[in-house]
Amino acid sequence: MTDQIEKIVDIIFEKIYARFKRSGYIEIEASGRHVHLSREVIDKLFGEDYQLTNIKALSQPGQFVSKERVSLIGPKGQLHNVVVLGPEREKSQIEVSQTDAKILGIKVPVKESGKIQGTPPVEISANGKIVNLNEGLLVAERHIHMSTADAKDLSLRDGERVDVEVNTDRPMVFKDVNLRVSDNFDTYMHIDYDEANACNLTEKTLGLIVKK
Repeated sequence: MTDQIEKIVDIIFEKIYARFKRSGYIEIEASGRHVHLSREVIDKLFGEDYQLTNIKALSQPGQFVSKERVSLIGPKGQLHNVVVLGPEREKSQIEVSQTDAKILGIKVPVKESGKIQGTPPVEISANGKIVNLNEGLLVAERHIHMSTADAKDLSLRDGERVDVEVNTDRPMVFKDVNLRVSDNFDTYMHIDYDEANACNLTEKTLGLIVKK
């Protein structure tokens, strides 16, 4: 019965959300620490030609949570049971919050996802094996994935910077949010857990896009 109720709630929310998007509202998702692994690193940690096991689809088409988990090792501490997201990528990337970075003991820059040049090294382990990554550790810049159709409706363009108002019980405005537009995206905003906790984010929270 609970599953049926949740499905009905999801259907109703999606219908409401479709209308609200045309007014500039966007669903906000909190993204916890996770890693994207290259084929080379997957081979070293899990075995040659190993395939990540898809256990849950994410909001972005083709992206998924795998059952595989890794540990991150820093000079001061470690983070265990870190989620591996699929599919594999050309280059490995590890996304953490600033709170996570303090646990590891590493100064981690805020960067746009995919732009790993100049990011610090980190050790990643699984199955008793350790891989030393020369780069790839970052705090992901808050950003919006937006479909081309939604961007057209709102007169927004790829690479534009917007503000997003969040009216929770701890309301705030996220400044300078990077807008990424593609035919391959579904429209969602992503923030990390530090930011989510700051505004008491709950499931299916909507924010209002304000053009700068």
